[in-house]
Amino acid sequence: MVVIANAHNELIHDAVLDYYGKRLATCSSDKTIKIFEVEGETHKLIDTLTGHEGPVWRVDWAHPKFGTILASCSYDGKVLIWKEENGRWSQIAVHAVHSASVNSVQWAPHEYGPLLLVASSDGKVSVVEFKENGTTSPIIIDAHAIGVNSASWAPATIEEDGEHNGTKESRKFVTGGADNLVKIWKYNSDAQTYVLESTLEGHSDWVRDVAWSPTVLLRSYLASVSQDRTCIIWTQDNEQGPWKKLY
Repeated sequence: MVVIANAHNELIHDAVLDYYGKRLATCSSDKTIKIFEVEGETHKLIDTLTGHEGPVWRVDWAHPKFGTILASCSYDGKVLIWKEENGRWSQIAVHAVHSASVNSVQWAPHEYGPLLLVASSDGKVSVVEFKENGTTSPIIIDAHAIGVNSASWAPATIEEDGEHNGTKESRKFVTGGADNLVKIWKYNSDAQTYVLESTLEGHSDWVRDVAWSPTVLLRSYLASVSQDRTCIIWTQDNEQGPWKKLY
């Protein structure tokens, strides 16, 4: 067990290990992100990242095939992208399309490339693709009228493409909102945006967090938690089937 005492000056909101389990990123109401090296029962502070102007809610590591990259989101309405090169961390990009707190940030399955899923209190979700030349190409969706608290990618899957007699990626994600709803979104290649596939009703208060099971199984599994003090597990038997409450 590793205990990191006094890691931040204020409340810690998130802590995430990298792909290899060797580095820990934490974020706090003190507006900072800290990177720790963790090995066995020892830890070492590598760097403190500053740049946000409000509490930092979430952090997420990109897949190592894209480099040592971290995304962070904050009450200040921004997503900052950080990269380590030659032992030094620096801010390499800012995603600032939202007009309110950014509450959730998650990198897509690496099979889809460097895509970032962002959820905001302005009611919108953005999916950002990072180009090789450093530019970004965001898709912005009106998701939940009162605000989006969380979003989570589905695992990478392939589905039959009857129109072209082949297969295609099936990119999906789930969102949870202040309208008490859970929504499933799917990428439409013709429209080049994400369209609403399903709306799940079961909570009586804000949906605070959602998670899509990261493992491809015979069924799809979702979990949603709410201010109504309940956790619901949802299942779908096949791609076109209805979502059902398991618990």
